[in-house]
Amino acid sequence: MKISHTLKFLSCLLLCLCSVQAVSAGTTKNIIFLAGKKSHGYGAHEHRAGSMLLARCLNESGLDVKASVVANGARPEIAESDKAPDAIVMYCDGGKGHIAKAHQDKIQTWVDDGVGVACLHYGVEVEPNVLGQTFLDWIGGYFAIGWSVNPHWDASFAEFPEHPITNGVQPFTIRDEWYYHMRFQPDMEGVTPILSSLPPIETLTSRAHDKNRGSNPAVMAAVSAGKKQHVAWAYERPDGGRGFGFTGGHFHQNWQQDDFRKTVLNAIVWTAKGDVPADGVPSRTPSDAELELNQDYPERKPKK
Repeated sequence: MKISHTLKFLSCLLLCLCSVQAVSAGTTKNIIFLAGKKSHGYGAHEHRAGSMLLARCLNESGLDVKASVVANGARPEIAESDKAPDAIVMYCDGGKGHIAKAHQDKIQTWVDDGVGVACLHYGVEVEPNVLGQTFLDWIGGYFAIGWSVNPHWDASFAEFPEHPITNGVQPFTIRDEWYYHMRFQPDMEGVTPILSSLPPIETLTSRAHDKNRGSNPAVMAAVSAGKKQHVAWAYERPDGGRGFGFTGGHFHQNWQQDDFRKTVLNAIVWTAKGDVPADGVPSRTPSDAELELNQDYPERKPKK
């Protein structure tokens, strides 16, 4: 009888383990990076290399996530065509050539199913009369020519809101092409600023001749009044889906800064409705050699 009971117990235990394994497999967050085509040259707008680096960090994090990269603006198909991913990340050039223009119907179908959307750097810029309202609906904000600006400056982030995206993030300062003065949802409905800083007035006065992306009366008034500018934000859609916008990411080497990288990794997991650890998504600092991997352009050696 004892052997019989033991066999029965082991059988039940095996069934339980199989059930747990099945549940675990079903909770894996599937994240797809949509990486844009070649852009600015060595070390900048490295969409493919940056996406592959972030995807590797997520896959090595120990979290229940699976990240993959679709490179060079290709159509975002997935293995199981009837199953949407949990989140997509668009790291690409924006404006007239934005990757979302070619795949809008596909992405909209996913968004309607609750899929999260994150956009990095130039990927937050769209043509207002083409995708402006769509991006307000997807991620809560976007870069608008004639309203937003894109200078290079040292942004300091000393205070953070209480939000899963800021878990484990420590104060940091870093130089990037930080876009600011975004178009946001009216009254910031559903939008939570994540990274905010006051740009130096020189970021506008030195580029006042550029009325498209350099300066304009509205942004000049805001910065002159000391209003901090939001360069990263989280968005909770009315349907329960999530969005994230991040205007940094021009310089590929910035992914070596641990808090810069952690902010984005946290945000991607959050956008996919995953649980962000209390100390943030763990990742090791990429080495110089790892930064060189998958870049679109070779490093320009100084002439003798």
